[in-house]
Parts: sequence; C-alpha cells; structure tokens
Amino acid sequence: MKKVAIEDTNGHASRAFQPLTEALGATGLALNYYERASGEHIGDCYHRHHKQEEVFYVLSGTATFETEDGDVEVDAGELIRFAPGEWQQGRNDGGDRLVVLALGAPRSDEPMDLRRTCPSCEERTPAVPEESDGEVVFYCEVCGAETGRYGW
Repeated sequence: MKKVAIEDTNGHASRAFQPLTEALGATGLALNYYERASGEHIGDCYHRHHKQEEVFYVLSGTATFETEDGDVEVDAGELIRFAPGEWQQGRNDGGDRLVVLALGAPRSDEPMDLRRTCPSCEERTPAVPEESDGEVVFYCEVCGAETGRYGW
C-alpha cells in the first residue's frame, strides 16, 4: 500500500498538473490530477490512445470534452470514459476552477495520435511534440509550423 497527498507529489504547479502514477508506484494504470482555470485545456492536444482507455472524474467545476460526436459536458461528481481509439480533449469553459482526476489503463508509453490547429494550414493537423529547454513545442506534421508551446 502507498499513500500520498496531492501537494506532496512532484507536479508542475504553473499548469496545476500532478502526475500521480510514479508517486503511488502504480504499474498497471496512469493517474493524473488536473486543476484548470476558465479557458484552459486538460492536456495539450486533441488526441486518442490506441490501447489505453481513459476515465475522467470531475471533482469540481464542469469539464467540456470535445469528441468526434460533439461536445460533452461532465459536471462535478460525474465521470466520462473514452475507449481506445476515441478522439477527445477536455477543457474548462466555465467560470469556476475545474478539478479532474484522470485514470488510464493499461498504463502505456505507446505514442498517441495528436492533433492541433495549425495557423498555416488553417485546420487541425497531426502534431509532433519536441522537448526543448524545459518546454514542449508542438509542430505541424504537414508544414512544420509551430502550433503550441508549453513550459512548466
């Protein structure tokens, strides 16, 4: 058994993200804690996993998940599950702070399919992430334009 407090884990405070998998020593699932202000996304890209299913439990606020079938709102006390292969990205469209616990199983380091809106192509295209000086920079796979940059 292993017990941890969210504030005692080694997270990225500037993005209100706490990776809990390693802190708990979990081997069969990925576990992440998110807090997001209004207008912020859960994760950096519209994406899908090939083998992993994801469950998001909304602890407070309302999460809006963009899916292939349209937007789905998930309120505090509700959960949403995405099967392997289903496209999704969560965001906070509300005025209250969003707090979400995300679980993924099986735990996998497999690459995901990532999509971001490219300013040059003017559409959502495959995204390629690269780490550079403590940041993750996303580039359009089609034209090479930068589509986002995140640091912690």
